Amino acid sequence: MSPDRAAARKVSESRSVVARVMMPQDANIAGNVFGGTILKTVDEIAYVAATMHARANVVTVSVDRMAFLSPVHVGDLLTLKANVNAVWRSSMEVGVRIEAMDPRTGEVRHTGSSYLTVVALGPDGVPSPVPRLELETDEDVRRNREAVARRARRLEEKAVERFRSKG
Repeated sequence: MSPDRAAARKVSESRSVVARVMMPQDANIAGNVFGGTILKTVDEIAYVAATMHARANVVTVSVDRMAFLSPVHVGDLLTLKANVNAVWRSSMEVGVRIEAMDPRTGEVRHTGSSYLTVVALGPDGVPSPVPRLELETDEDVRRNREAVARRARRLEEKAVERFRSKG
């Protein structure tokens, strides 16, 4: 095991927040922000959180889920909160919570959630080990448990796909 893998980093060390006002160029003609605009920002904040944990270059390998719960409108302040939920050898799950605030009323809406799998790369571009994750709160423990369950489902689906492709 590499010395980097032996070390652990706290969940709070990966916690990241980004906020951005949604402008007309971010939206369709109805004034709703494009899902792709939100997804791009989700990917960027996941990159930041994973990089802060791994201290290495990282790449997104999958988006496990992206749930759009309510629309985001032009003029809303979009805030994304991310942190690493779980780590394995070279991969990590990053959870992202998306909120929109109407700055005129102060109303904050939870508008979406997403889970991304991100892999750390070494200088040679090959997946490299990441530090263990130190869970600090009951919420961290819950998120970690749910991330492990999501990973198990992904691996099961991958095995089924391999089996079907051989059949």
